Formats: sequence, structure tokens, C-alpha cells
Amino acid sequence: MLVEVVIAGGGTGGHTSPGLAVAAVLRERSIACAWIGSRTGVEARRAPERAIPYFAIPTGKLRRYWAWQNVVDLAVGVPAGVASATRLLARLRPRVVFATGGFVALPVVLAAAALRLPIVIHEQTTVPGLANRVGARFARRIAVTFPDGGGHFPAAKIIVTGNPLRPELRGGSPNDAVRRFGLDAVLPLVYVTGGAQGAQRINRAVGAALLPLLERAQVIHQCGDNPATGDRQWLEARRAALPEPLRARYAVVPYVGAELAGIYAAAALVVARAGAGTVNECCQLGLPALYIPLPGTSGDEQTVNARLVERAGGAVVLEQAELAPERLLAEIGRLLGDPRRLKDMGARAMTLAVPDADARIVALLIECSRPGTR
Repeated sequence: MLVEVVIAGGGTGGHTSPGLAVAAVLRERSIACAWIGSRTGVEARRAPERAIPYFAIPTGKLRRYWAWQNVVDLAVGVPAGVASATRLLARLRPRVVFATGGFVALPVVLAAAALRLPIVIHEQTTVPGLANRVGARFARRIAVTFPDGGGHFPAAKIIVTGNPLRPELRGGSPNDAVRRFGLDAVLPLVYVTGGAQGAQRINRAVGAALLPLLERAQVIHQCGDNPATGDRQWLEARRAALPEPLRARYAVVPYVGAELAGIYAAAALVVARAGAGTVNECCQLGLPALYIPLPGTSGDEQTVNARLVERAGGAVVLEQAELAPERLLAEIGRLLGDPRRLKDMGARAMTLAVPDADARIVALLIECSRPGTR
């Protein structure tokens, strides 16, 4: 099997979505691609769902803190991943490798460098992750979502492309969500998400504020399904205890898939963590957001992401240290009580988006795949 582009990366939705968007454009242009990823990351499910040839390799997670598992991963996981990726790339013989970041991307980047294949890296966040910072030295070009004001990458390699949006998210209809979740077409909808794994602090705050929140809005709550926290079961019990009219206004789901396009189309407000994927989706679709960044991430990237949108007027940021049911309820109520402001926030968020980011990245991949390109 020969392909022209190999996509590498994943682990999270933020590292997976750009690859899916780029793969869709490559398919439209009849450019063959394949994906190298992990065995258990988000990409292991989403790429095959879209009929993208998928190959899993061993991976090791890169941690910035001390843990014995770092030793195991560096001694076993990463070398095994590089060896597996080297064999795959030698068989697939791509003209260029597109790395979207995450711990799974680095072994592929190292293998591609050893085979002297052109590499294009995409960085979704304002603060680059460790895998991309290491891999950047081997890349021919580095596509970034925002201008690299922090000097994280060599300036000569940087191309500002924006962050692609999966095309299926643009085609949603509010009626899809109304029918699927039995919503009121008039009452404002708040979409709550903590990412694929859910966010316990957000889950618990929303659950504690349900009764007064549902008196003025309806909520679709993507909560994850982490057995260690028991959040899903706790929220479902809270829902079951609601009075019948209010119970119909609250949908709690562990995950969202194709229905996300309709949810976004119907939402008046998004309450979420500030990972790169969610922030990009809200900006691309012009959705006002209340961001609750996850503290302690690499370089505090979620706070940096959220504050960037807030400075543009497209979001409000609520620090997790200040998150309490009463405060959350007050912030949501203040925003829902001013529809004109919500509309303005959505428009301002959209100014940060690059609608044709996927096409820009594909053009960059084609450019870098040409012989003699430096």
C-alpha cells in the first residue's frame, strides 16, 4: 500500500480533529492518506469510522513531572513506537508526514526524520506541547493556529494556517438536536462539556445547580463515563429526582458523536473546558462560551487559550478556583439574560477563526512533498 500523506497524532480530540479535517480535504482531492496512531486514543476510533486506513503503534506518554512510568515509556514505549513507525513508513512510502501532536506523534516524527521524509507539524494551542517542541527540530514547516508570539518555534519554519474544523460540524441544524433530545425549540440551550473524559469539577457544579438552572434554560450535558468519579450515575440520579417538566429539559450523555453538529447549531451558550479542540470549534462556529480552564496543564495552555478568546470579546473565563454552583449559575444567568451580548460574543469569537485552515494545511503538505523543497 502506497500513500502520499501519513497523518500521525492523537490521544485527545484536540490532536485528532485537525487530522480528520485535513484527511477530508485530501480525500476530496484524491490524495491517498493513512493514519498512524495509538491503540486506545480517540483517533483509534474516529479515523477508522471515516474509512481512513489506520495503523496502531506502541506509544509512551511524555510527562513533565517525575514518575517511574516515564522511565518505562522512554526505555520501552517510545523506542518500540519508533521501530514500528519506521517499518510502517518504509512500507507506506509517503511523500510527507503530517504530525498533529500528542505523545503518539513523536515516534512517527523521529522515524520520518531517520528516513529523511519531509515533516509538517501542526500546533493547535497557544502553548506548544512537549511532543511538538521536540519534533519541531526535525520539521520542514510548522503550521500554527495563532502567530507564535512566544518564540517557541524557529520563525523561519512557521506558517500561520489556523486550526481546521471537521467539516461535518458545519452542517448541523437546530432541529436535529430538538428532535433527538426532545428539546423546546424556544427555550435557550446550554451545552456543557468537559471533553471526552468529562470534567468532575464542572459535572458536580452543574449537578448541584440543576434546579434553578433548568428553570430558565435547557441543558445537554456531556459528562464522560469515568467509573472512578461516578459522575454519570450521580448526574442521572439528580435528573431522575427532578420534577417532570424540568426533567425533560436536561439530557445527560457520556459522549457525543455525530449529534454534536446539531447541538452546536442549537446552543445559545457553551460551558466547557478550554482545550484546543473545543475552543477552535466555538470560534469557527461563532459560539459564545463560558470557559473553565483545566489548571495545571502544560504551560497552563487552557487558561492561555481561554484568555485569548476573552480578550477578543468572544468568551467569559471562570477560573476553576472560583467555580461553585452559585457562581456558575450567576455567570450563566448573566449571559443568557443578554441575548444581544451573546450574539456579539459569537461574532467576536469568529474573528479568531481561519475558515479555510484545512485547505491551507493541505497546500502546505503538497508544497513540502515536492522534491527540492527546503
